Amino acid sequence: MFAQNSHMHHLLITNIGSLCGIEKEGQQKPRLAGKEMSQFAVVENAWLYIEDDKIHSFGRMSDMDFIPAENVYDAEGRTVLPAWVDSHTHLVFAASREQEFVDRIKGLSYEEIARRGGGILNSARRLNDMSEEELYEVSLERLHRVMAQGTGAIEIKSGYGLSTYSELKMLRVIRRLKENSPIPIQASFLAAHAFPPEYLQDHEGYLKLIIDEMLPQVADEGLADYMDVFCEKGFFSIEETERLLEAGWKYGLKPKIHANQLHYSGGVQVGVKHRAVSVDHLECIGNEEIEALKGSNTIPTLLPGAAFFLGIQYQPARKLIDADLPVCLATDYNPGSCPSGNVPLLLTIACTQLKMTPEEAINAVTLNGAAALEMSEELGSIATGKKANLIITRKIPSYAYIPYDFGNNPVERMVVNGVFV
Repeated sequence: MFAQNSHMHHLLITNIGSLCGIEKEGQQKPRLAGKEMSQFAVVENAWLYIEDDKIHSFGRMSDMDFIPAENVYDAEGRTVLPAWVDSHTHLVFAASREQEFVDRIKGLSYEEIARRGGGILNSARRLNDMSEEELYEVSLERLHRVMAQGTGAIEIKSGYGLSTYSELKMLRVIRRLKENSPIPIQASFLAAHAFPPEYLQDHEGYLKLIIDEMLPQVADEGLADYMDVFCEKGFFSIEETERLLEAGWKYGLKPKIHANQLHYSGGVQVGVKHRAVSVDHLECIGNEEIEALKGSNTIPTLLPGAAFFLGIQYQPARKLIDADLPVCLATDYNPGSCPSGNVPLLLTIACTQLKMTPEEAINAVTLNGAAALEMSEELGSIATGKKANLIITRKIPSYAYIPYDFGNNPVERMVVNGVFV
């Protein structure tokens, strides 16, 4: 540390009704799998002491010694939880797509809309026309909105550029958000989101553009943490996905991929084979996919908000948990299939539609969300030494009330890096 220790800020939170998501020293885990996901340690009537941006200590009010802190906040019985870690979003986009929402209501499928030049291609056109400055402004506003709903770390993908110029523009916007945001942001390079119109008949040409032209620039400027591919029938095939993931690894970009949203595509197996950090979506999952995941460190990430919004089948969360796998939840915030970064609402959907318990759902979007971004050493639970990114709720009867009280924001205040925001 520099000689700035005299300026350290200390925050003591007292009279916490329930301090949730605790990991005791020496018992910290990078992720929770299977039955472990229902474990959710809580201290009732607690205090929490933050030094600088880290959790220093915590315990029961009855056991609290005198702590000299210049800032003391009386929680008056409120609940405190680790902030949500949203590990899959497309938060940087130019414009909404409510016309496609209406088209779907009238009977067109997601795939039919895509074939008409809607979907991802629609977002790519709109993004291409928007200035970098304006794209940054609208995205920053969205970031603030999800933080107000409890998100304390987030992943953001490119993929609405589909040209070297526009993909780099998106990634630069994400980097600028990273630099100016109080919460950690991870960036995923997703040029392989769809084939642009000029390459529809020339897949090879677009793969070469990504591998030979885009990837070196992305790596050179340090613009991405992960390489993502939409591995799906009508998008990128298994073979195309393999080539892209291998190319990404050469530049040190680990895979996180979109898999098995619309079909049993083999995407899960290809993700596992290439040591993907996570495979995301997973509406279509069978025994083969489960067997592949069992032998791996790859985290299955479910995006039920997209299934809800598209009106398609939900992910078989219970099947995954019963197979002793870790399950992560994320919003998939994007303008086409899930225009919401609202994690409390996601928790409701996970509980009502995926039959996850509140404990499992909260673990899936805190510790396991952090694991899906390789950040579980610093985020995702209340543990000594972890970053103090916390939710202080309104006065609620219990943490199960968060998914129960659906559509309402449980967050009264956020602590980010140890300070109120």
